Amino acid sequence: MGDLTGGLSSLPRLIAAAWGLIRADALAPREISAALPPGARFAAGTLRLLAGREARVGRPGERLARVLEREGPVAVKLGQFLSTRADVFGPVFAEDLARLKDRLPPFASSLAAAEVERALGRPLSSLFSRFDEAVGAASLAQVHAATLLDGRPVAVKVLRPGVEARVAADIAAMDLAARLAEALAPAARRLEPRAFAATVARALRLELDLRFEAAGADELREAMSLDPYMSAPAVVWDGVARRVLTLEWAAGEALSDDRVLDRPGLDRPRLAGDLIRAFLAQALDHGVFHADLHEGNLFVDAAGRMVAVDFGIVGRLGKGERRYLAEILWGFLQRDYPRVAAVHFEAGYVPATHDRAAFAQALRAVGEPIFGRSASDVSMNRLLTQLFEVTALFDMRLRPELVLLQKTMVTVEGVARRIDPNLDIWASAEPVVRRWITRELGPTRRVKDVAEQARLALERLAAPPEAALPAVAPPSGGNFDTASFAIGALTAALAFALAWVLR
Repeated sequence: MGDLTGGLSSLPRLIAAAWGLIRADALAPREISAALPPGARFAAGTLRLLAGREARVGRPGERLARVLEREGPVAVKLGQFLSTRADVFGPVFAEDLARLKDRLPPFASSLAAAEVERALGRPLSSLFSRFDEAVGAASLAQVHAATLLDGRPVAVKVLRPGVEARVAADIAAMDLAARLAEALAPAARRLEPRAFAATVARALRLELDLRFEAAGADELREAMSLDPYMSAPAVVWDGVARRVLTLEWAAGEALSDDRVLDRPGLDRPRLAGDLIRAFLAQALDHGVFHADLHEGNLFVDAAGRMVAVDFGIVGRLGKGERRYLAEILWGFLQRDYPRVAAVHFEAGYVPATHDRAAFAQALRAVGEPIFGRSASDVSMNRLLTQLFEVTALFDMRLRPELVLLQKTMVTVEGVARRIDPNLDIWASAEPVVRRWITRELGPTRRVKDVAEQARLALERLAAPPEAALPAVAPPSGGNFDTASFAIGALTAALAFALAWVLR
């Protein structure tokens, strides 16, 4: 407990948050009491004695949304995540939380205009011919419709006044909560709560500098343009500063509006599949992905195509993580559970002390019941429970570098389920995963890798002796270049022969 003392200044904030949840009966609401085991039901009933007047107003999701909104940006982010999982928490609960995505109360437009001028260091009229009221407000910022002097419609994102201080307080409270979890709940340690909190905190800090978001938006737009699955608006760099971001207007309607999915002629199965494929293409092919793909950040244009906005959280994967992800997904698609197990051990996700065959057997128990079935036929409650039990049984710890990936995968799957409840997740993922496997692990890639190794060997051999081996005197005779060329050619021939054998 010694390392907790530095963060105890946040303890009153945690206590106040817990008290707010109890007073609103949003911690273990009465509506779910009958489904709780006896011990939990008794504890929930005891807490309910402390509930206040707010506990009698609205459904559980509405009560929780009000508390989370009061608690600040980190709590709102949690609510946004929960709202994407209607299959786990129920459609009514998810819809009640949906207002946290883009329907929070805005701050005054006059403050926003003043902030834009201050951040850009120029009058509003020098860039915009119009600057309208806010069209959407979230936990960190709000968005205004505007028109550039050249007539282009744009969206101007402005950070909320004082939001940096609120985020700093939230991060301190989150860190303390993680430390308490590690100290008081040993079973939670394998989930690495402090590492998780640190990853979320870093993402939040980056969100507070809209110059980083502009760079991420530009990078992702380039990546998305290589596939037909999703697009993104262009950055207007003249309108970018630390607290202001200007993007070309994203045509279409937000998925957070229920009427969008009822639009005549909308191909919901294709739209849902494109969301899955877009995310995987970003992660696997480019190692960079939009890590906040909830309905408030996804638009559907007139042609029924997906448009992404709000690039405050960008996830990244290294080459190793991309390969592990692709091989795990491909193994599940092929129902090759021994290979999936082997990848987990190779990546260090499962300690080497465990039995690979037993882990493969556990993966088969998870994968077979859901393979080839539509989303509506799969109980995510049961699946997540089973996955958690398997990871606990095999001592799998949370990997900080994969936190944003895992969080985004869960969010994307939840949004895709809402678009098309009959979606086959595996069938949607297959084309992108197959493309990556074929390109990166197939014969062509092996030939390229071996040829590259041969080229490097040839360059080393052809280099002047004093450069290649500075501590050794150069050979006499004057025919070094000829010998190097011959050795290099032989090396290349052997490399290509090996690649042919391995094809």
